[in-house]
Amino acid sequence: MTTTFPDISINTDRLVLRAFEEADVPALTEMMNDELVGAWTAVPQPFTEAAARAWITEYAPAERAAGRGIDLAVTEFLTQRLVGVIQLTKTNWQVRSAELSYIIAPWARGEGYASEAALATAQWLFGDQAFERVELRTAADNTASQQVAQKIGCISEGVLRNACIARARAEDGSWTELRTDFIVWGLLPEDLDGVADQMAEAGYSSYTDWS
Repeated sequence: MTTTFPDISINTDRLVLRAFEEADVPALTEMMNDELVGAWTAVPQPFTEAAARAWITEYAPAERAAGRGIDLAVTEFLTQRLVGVIQLTKTNWQVRSAELSYIIAPWARGEGYASEAALATAQWLFGDQAFERVELRTAADNTASQQVAQKIGCISEGVLRNACIARARAEDGSWTELRTDFIVWGLLPEDLDGVADQMAEAGYSSYTDWS
């Protein structure tokens, strides 16, 4: 039984999801220092170029090799500019499930990129990797992330009370931690029925290919 993800490239009409490269370090560093990334993720703040390089050259390859997950750079097809990150973690190869998360650069928000990348990843997982479940967790007040989950067909399955640590800016400019709830979303293969067509009708890509 396969217990590691392949070195994969996933294509949509607008995006290419691929392994990170060292050339992505400056763009990844800038993206991870965004205020919303600091607020809603566990990414260390400030996020340095050294941290970005370690993620790309050490952490991401080790996670894939060990079968724990995979980190994909989301890039624009036409410009090759780094749009965001898709991350699969907590992979269970017996259950064929994984947790999916996403980060989108500030300049690229509002274009449907998060939904497009997440849907393409789910289609690849269910179609090529024979997975049976994808799970997402969104902070209770992170409505943008919740909208992405809903758009790709996820079903809200419950609330993990007090399970999430979010962050907010203190008066002195430092980050302070806030405890909140996680909303748990589940996505099964049958939940994708019609989702791609609905996104295409809304003006977003429905074509996905991988190699």
